[in-house]
Parts: sequence; structure tokens; C-alpha cells
Amino acid sequence: MKAIVVTSQGGPEVLEYKDVEPPQPSEGQLLVDVTYAGINYIDTYFRSGTYPSNPPYIPGTEGCGRVVEDPLGKIAPGTLVAWHAAPGSYAEQVAVDRNRLVAVPEGVAPEVAASMLLQGMTSHYLLHGVRETQPGDTMVVTAGAGGVGLILTQMAAAEEATVYSVVSTEEKEKLAYEAGATKVFRYGEDLAEQIKAENGGGVDVVYDGVGQDTFAMCLNVTRPRGLVCSFGSASGDVEPFKIQELNAHGALFLTRPSLKHYVATDDEFLMRAQAVARAVEEGTVKIRVHPPYSLENARQAHEDLQARKTTGSVVLNV
Repeated sequence: MKAIVVTSQGGPEVLEYKDVEPPQPSEGQLLVDVTYAGINYIDTYFRSGTYPSNPPYIPGTEGCGRVVEDPLGKIAPGTLVAWHAAPGSYAEQVAVDRNRLVAVPEGVAPEVAASMLLQGMTSHYLLHGVRETQPGDTMVVTAGAGGVGLILTQMAAAEEATVYSVVSTEEKEKLAYEAGATKVFRYGEDLAEQIKAENGGGVDVVYDGVGQDTFAMCLNVTRPRGLVCSFGSASGDVEPFKIQELNAHGALFLTRPSLKHYVATDDEFLMRAQAVARAVEEGTVKIRVHPPYSLENARQAHEDLQARKTTGSVVLNV
């Protein structure tokens, strides 16, 4: 079968389109023909070596496709399923753990299903895990027109929260407003002051997927005893700092979470996955998918993602 292989740690140039042996599912897995594979920013962290990885390997963990074989005979061949944690998803076939997939609801497009779980469940645990969002809460969302940013904004708006979205272009500003942002801002030196002027003070929580470039702003824009949630590092890891800074900014709380700790059990995974699938099916969450890239063009997809040339979710048409 055809697949993308990370040949060594490095830039997008280490992604190669190759022939590889198809996976062999265990009893706890299903063999699936991949229709679309989801691309997420974390894929670039493993590819570059920011997160530990052992090349050569097939990247990607998320996607949508049809069941080829269930060794236990419980799920019928041809069933359309989506998953978020199946290593090797940038390929024509993948082995998926049976307790980490969901059936795709009627009417949900496969390219949407391929990108709904990781970003959707991330948004869900940020709003209903890291803290419990209440009507009237105020929040800043950086990278507001990214895959997580747009879903998070829609979910927060549905909870009647006030969302201040931060984006880089006029096009992305429009998307953030369409997702339900209360006010959209651009990156800049006085960003925290602009938001506080709009808000009348600091916000309850900042959801920051950018990292190094925005961390100082996050501390400055949060109200006393508020929460800074640094869940991504698109601009690089946050540099070491003195913990006393949290006190100086008003006894702030700080967390650096990841999805795996909020879907640690099968029950919690199913709860979040079903909540996301239901929100997409009902139209509460509309997932914008960037025009799909072909599997062999995965390198270009990574380049565009890191250059912030994409909006919404990014997928490979396998």
C-alpha cells in the first residue's frame, strides 16, 4: 500500500510517499481503508523532533474510513468510522483500536469526520475538563481561526461565553466572527491592553495554542486568580520563567494540558467523542475543512500548516 513515511527528524522535506507493508490488526483492532487522514499540528512536533519520535514511521493518528476487517466479527465491513489515536493514519490502510473509534453519523461528510475528533475533543476538554464553562465567562482564544480555535469558539458561544478571538488576517477575522466570537483582535504589542479595554478588566481564562510568542500577553490579559491554559506551541515552547510571575500577575493559575489525559479511560473518550459527533450532526459545531491535499502532497500540507496558510481543519484525501 501507499503511505507517507517520516524518514528522519526534520522539516516537511523528510515526508516521503512510499510503498509499505499493510498493517496487521490484532484482536483489539480493526483494519480500515482510510478515506481521509486528518493532519494536526502535533504531527509536526513529532516530525521535527520537538516531541520524541523514532523514524522511520508513518505519521498521523486521525482519520475516517470504512472497516475492512474486524477480527472479532462485531463491526460489519463497510461501516464508516472515525478515530483520533491510530498511529500510521497517513496511509491507505490503518489498524484502529476498537475502543477508540466512533461510527460516523448519517449526513456527516467523511472529510469532516476525519478531522472532528482530535480538535473537537480538545475543544470539549478545554471547556468541560480543564474548567467548567459557565454562561457569562470571558475568554481569549489565540489562533482563533485554526482548527481548534474555530471549534472552541463555536462550543463556547453555545455555552453563552464571551469569546475574544485573536487572528492574523482579515479573512481569518471573518471566520472567527462567523464561529461566534464576540470580538476579534489582531496580534500586536498592545494586544492585552486592547482586550482589557474592551472587557473592562482581565478575562477569566486564556486558551493559548500559540505558545512562546503569546505567553507574556496571556499573563497580562488574565484577571487576578484567572486561568492561563497553554495547550499548544505553534510558535515554539514557552520559555522557562519564574513561578513568582504568576503571583505578580494576580495569583494566576497555569496549566499545560493534553488530550490524552482527558480521554484516559474508554468511558471518558466515548463521552467526549459522542458529544463532538452529536454537535457536528446537529449543526451546533460546523467544521471548516481546508481544501483537501492528496496523500502524496503531505509535504505541502505540512508546509502550509506551519506557515499559517490554512484555515480550519487540514486533511489528506487518501
